[in-house]
Amino acid sequence: MDSRAAVGATGIAQVVGGARSVIADHPGLVVAVIVAVMALVGGLYAILHFKRPTGTRFLERLSELDEVAVLMHPNPDPDAMAAAIGVACLAEQIGVSAHIQYTGQIRHQENRAFETVLDLDLEAIDHVTDLAAPNVVLVDHNRPRGFAGADGVLPFAVVDHHPGEGTGERFTDVRTDYGACSSIVAEYFRDVGARPVPPDRHASEVGSEYIVPSMVATGLLYGILTDTKRLTAGCSANDFAAAGYLYPGVDEDVLDRVANPEVSKEVLELKARAIAGRDVRGPFAVSDVGTLSNVDAIPQAADELIQLEGVTAVVVCGERDGTLFLSGRSRDDRVHMGRTLEHALDNVPGASAGGHARMGGGQIPQQNGRILTDGGDALARTTLCERLFEAMSGDV
Repeated sequence: MDSRAAVGATGIAQVVGGARSVIADHPGLVVAVIVAVMALVGGLYAILHFKRPTGTRFLERLSELDEVAVLMHPNPDPDAMAAAIGVACLAEQIGVSAHIQYTGQIRHQENRAFETVLDLDLEAIDHVTDLAAPNVVLVDHNRPRGFAGADGVLPFAVVDHHPGEGTGERFTDVRTDYGACSSIVAEYFRDVGARPVPPDRHASEVGSEYIVPSMVATGLLYGILTDTKRLTAGCSANDFAAAGYLYPGVDEDVLDRVANPEVSKEVLELKARAIAGRDVRGPFAVSDVGTLSNVDAIPQAADELIQLEGVTAVVVCGERDGTLFLSGRSRDDRVHMGRTLEHALDNVPGASAGGHARMGGGQIPQQNGRILTDGGDALARTTLCERLFEAMSGDV
């Protein structure tokens, strides 16, 4: 061995000996250093893990499953249906069987046109045992509701843009600053590098591992448009970005057929009744349209009333089969319509209400044609209207 090698070997031996001496003399310090290093490595991993796009993490969670039930809120609207078909599409692209389900009915000619034109496979349920899979993804709402046994359901995942405390067991994404749940789902596709498929091309022609089929892109865009009043109210830059991302895959003919369905004579007549019978106080309006056979006309009437000059918040109510239905719209920053309806119906047993800032809805079951309060007193319809005005004014 030459002199330089000998010196090197001696140096290594000294370092090793010194290390052994430190370990022997200060075992606690050594353990602390090891723990600190492990914590640093773990922290760096966690940072890198959670910095991944949300859509990537959502797809990883879905990949843990064999099948999933994608559950919409009761009486789903285009945003809920679009978000559901988007989630189902993502699931199926990673080999997870997806079943889209809902409670209530698909009403309003626009909603029915959405389901029919896009040829959606949706299943109605009324009991927890009807859920198609043990793992449930909630879209466009964050607490299961509208069916027997809903309180016992712990969702696997929640994807929503409404306020609420509902969470998923494995994944929760609630973005109240977004105008539509469809925008969130569109971002998931973008996060995983999916490419929208133009209506005149086949999926195999886009050269991408993940795709957004044209019908899904069209549905998601329409979901964004309906929940943001054609990107004019309650939307954010993210909603515009999502719409722009989806545009290459949009089928304009399908979009037109969904957006412009025929309107029945009854709906037009009820809109006229709502306008003629409105009670306007300052910037707020309430209209009780009485008994009707088509409850879909109530939110449509609210959409008309909110367009009246000087009116910034409105609630329309009407009765069918012993239940009073309410629908509200707001373009007033002082009036959060979902909370307004909740406050107005606060002490009415069996009543349900909610929504977000710009729109909300509610239902009140009647007993022998009467609305009863917690104390058993009858609540006249005129008194209910007073409550609605008070709630919009912030007096409750």
